[in-house]
Amino acid sequence: MEADKIKESIKGAAKELFRKFGYHKTSVNEIAKKARIAKATIYKYFDSKEAVLHALLMEYIKVNVDELVHGNMNEIDEEAHLNNLIMKTCRLSYTVCNEFIGWDFIRESANSQEFLRNLSNELEDLLVSSFMQLGGGMRKSDNYSQRIRFLIKCSKSIVFSFAFTSVSDSDVRKNFVSFQKEILPYLVKAALTV
Repeated sequence: MEADKIKESIKGAAKELFRKFGYHKTSVNEIAKKARIAKATIYKYFDSKEAVLHALLMEYIKVNVDELVHGNMNEIDEEAHLNNLIMKTCRLSYTVCNEFIGWDFIRESANSQEFLRNLSNELEDLLVSSFMQLGGGMRKSDNYSQRIRFLIKCSKSIVFSFAFTSVSDSDVRKNFVSFQKEILPYLVKAALTV
């Protein structure tokens, strides 16, 4: 197998296993077995299981960021556009946590929380840079990127605190609805008026 095919095989096997069993309950041995390669081969291409997860998540996020940023460009109202951007970002974050990592592991592991913090910072940077590349009336001032970053940081902090303190998936969903209706409109208004 050539290098790209091997990497894709590893990521495909890991993705399937992470979604089925969660990150914490999937071993490197299982990924190797599923990919039909030796365990040592995984370490030739990735430093760790966490590096495999990171590669998967960044790939998943990059595919979704374009849709996030450009998806509702026909909205004339800047406030509605930012509201939708933040909610789609929150849903993306939820999907990453729910499908790839697993909530129990996230709540119980300091390592996973640090990993998620770093990943969310990368997502934030990617979103801000993608959003700033948009032309037209959406960028009305020189400090627009700072205002967008403020909005994303606040939203991210609130949503992650909901996720880490919720007992069940239904609690997480209720908190997302509460965030969307009761908190996000005020954050968007603050970001637009700063």
